[in-house]
Amino acid sequence: MKDVRYLALIVMFAVILVRPAASFAVEQAGGGLGADIDPSSENPYPDLLLDRDGEGLEPDLLDEDPYLDEPVEVLGDPIFEDDFFFNEIPPDIYDPIEPFNRVMFVFNDKVYYWVLKPTTKVYSALLPEDIRRCLGNAFANLAAPIRFINNVLQGDFEDAGVVLGRFLINSTLGVFGLGDSAYRDFHIEPRLADFGQTLGKWGIGEGFYICLPLLGPSNLRDTAGFFGDAYVHPVPYVSESFATDMVYLGVSRVNLMTITPDVYDELKRISLDPYIAARQAYYDYRRSIISD
Repeated sequence: MKDVRYLALIVMFAVILVRPAASFAVEQAGGGLGADIDPSSENPYPDLLLDRDGEGLEPDLLDEDPYLDEPVEVLGDPIFEDDFFFNEIPPDIYDPIEPFNRVMFVFNDKVYYWVLKPTTKVYSALLPEDIRRCLGNAFANLAAPIRFINNVLQGDFEDAGVVLGRFLINSTLGVFGLGDSAYRDFHIEPRLADFGQTLGKWGIGEGFYICLPLLGPSNLRDTAGFFGDAYVHPVPYVSESFATDMVYLGVSRVNLMTITPDVYDELKRISLDPYIAARQAYYDYRRSIISD
C-alpha cells in the first residue's frame, strides 16, 4: 500500500515539473498563448509590432530617432491609425544652462509654497471672490494697450479692433473695467497677444530656455517680450515710483492666482521630474499660440 502511495506522489511531482516545461516548449515552437484554442501553426494573437517575417518593427528607444515613421504599416488597422502620431517629432528645447535653471526652479518652488500660497490664502479670506474677479477684470482692462499694440504689430487688425472695442465698453459700461460688459452684454471674447508672441510670428528664434527668478519659465525671446510689454503698460507712466509698480505687479499676480485654477500642484503630483514637465508645458503653450 505504501508503494502505491509513493508511486502516486512520484507521478504527481512529475506532472507538476513537466507541464511548465511542455508549455514553454509550445510557446517557443510558435503556438504561444491560445495554442490550445487554435492548434494551427499561425499564432492567433500576433504581435502588431512584428512584420510577416517576424522581424521587429518597434522603435528602438535608445536610438537617436525613436519614432515610428509609418504607423499605418506597423499597425495595419485604420481604427488605431488616428490615435498615433509617431512620425511627428517635436522640436528640441535648447537648455544649455540647465543647472542654473534647476536652481532657479527650486528657488521659485520655495517662494511659491512659503510665500505665495500663504499669501493667496490670506488674500482670498480677506476679499470675497466677486471682488477679486472685479479686480481681475480691471487689471486685464488696464493691460489692453499691450494686446492692442501687439495685434497691430502682428497684422491682425480685426483682433486689434476687438481689443479696442472691449477696452472702450469695459471702461464705460463696465465702470473702469471692473465689469466685463463687453463679454456679458455683447458676447465679445478677449483677444490675447504679447510681444514675445509678436517676435515669434516675425520669425525670431526662441533662444535658449531660462527659468527666471519669481517669474518662472521663459526663453530669451519671451524675456525680451516681457520687458517690451512692461514698457508699453500704462501703469508705470502714471505711478510715482518703482515701488508702486512692484506693488501693482505683486497684487495683480496674487489676485490672478486666486481666481484661476492652481495647476502647479497637480503638475508636481503627476510628473516624475517637475522641472522637465514645467519646461515642456511652457514651450507647448507658447509654440501653440505662435503657430496659431
